[in-house]
Amino acid sequence: MPLSGSGVPARNEPTSLLAAGSEDAFGVFGLPGSPGSDTFWAGARSPSSVPGDDGGWVTLFLWRGSPATIDFESWSKPVPLRRWGETDCWYAEVRMPPRLRVTYRFLADDVAYADPLNPVGAGGDRSVAATPDAPHHPHWPAVGANDVLPVPKARIRWAGGRLGGRRTVRVHPVGGGGPVVLLLDGDDWLYLHPAMTAFDSAFAAGEMPAVTLVFLPAKDRAAEFPCRPELWEAVRDELPPLVAESGVPADWDRLVVAGQSLGGLSAMYAALEFPGLVSRVACQSPSFWWAPGALDRTDLMEGPVGGAIAARLRERPDLSGLRIAFDVGEHETRMLPHCELAETLTEQAGAAVRVSRSASGHDRAGWRHALVRDVAWALAP
Repeated sequence: MPLSGSGVPARNEPTSLLAAGSEDAFGVFGLPGSPGSDTFWAGARSPSSVPGDDGGWVTLFLWRGSPATIDFESWSKPVPLRRWGETDCWYAEVRMPPRLRVTYRFLADDVAYADPLNPVGAGGDRSVAATPDAPHHPHWPAVGANDVLPVPKARIRWAGGRLGGRRTVRVHPVGGGGPVVLLLDGDDWLYLHPAMTAFDSAFAAGEMPAVTLVFLPAKDRAAEFPCRPELWEAVRDELPPLVAESGVPADWDRLVVAGQSLGGLSAMYAALEFPGLVSRVACQSPSFWWAPGALDRTDLMEGPVGGAIAARLRERPDLSGLRIAFDVGEHETRMLPHCELAETLTEQAGAAVRVSRSASGHDRAGWRHALVRDVAWALAP
């Protein structure tokens, strides 16, 4: 699923740290043996980071057998790999800033692949890299690209109604169930990042109350998530009876909506226009640049700061009943002004506001810790 990116330019590849002509050429990265040899590949791991000369990191990526390019999620433009001599070893040394967690994939012959040397995957064709100083993400297990993630047993077919079409909604009781946590872009939190496992782990650690996760997939994000009422009318009127039929306990009176990017925009819109339904929100990297017609712009960020949400907040709605956690990737430099303005205006309107910054760009690999943490905060007494 494409996300609205942060527009960060490509990172320049640093001066090589590799020892050219040496049998231990990649030794600075902790990789013994001659590149391309059986000994080398037997001990190879990727990615591997060492401190750079600018306070950041130089990270080595490896690929075996054919020309390839590293495609990063929103943080950088693609980086081509170089071949080591006449061997089957292809590599790139990529300069990374402090505190970065990023999703990437290899593109070879127009096919996307996860990194076979990295045990941390995100779906079948993506992997996750983290600099050594990136904060630990408790509760999220390392899931390989070939692993099949568990999915909730309760499944709902939602067809017709205001949204039209058909979609499958999954429901999972954490700790026996409780307040509903509505996860927008639910399929991403099922099949790319194991939210069900993470929430269960947080509950077992005493960091999360019992909740009921409702994984709501999007059919057309650009149509459903911008500021329109149809989605939230359907959630209010149609979804609770369907969840009730699943037999999973669900408390809609303390609903938490969790959304990212355009989903974060939609969650904020719901809090403004459907306060009787939505009074708790976990909002990550929300697309507050959005305004009518914004999706037709070449540069999504170039419109009025804060977009339609800031304009609505300037009307000074009473948000004293709203509890909302905002989180943005600290490397999303062009997103920050849009989000900072909306955060300030929301607090001025009386909401209880929590603001944080994740060690990422516009990337679910960076948002996932904030997702669990901020849902727990939204439900705290």
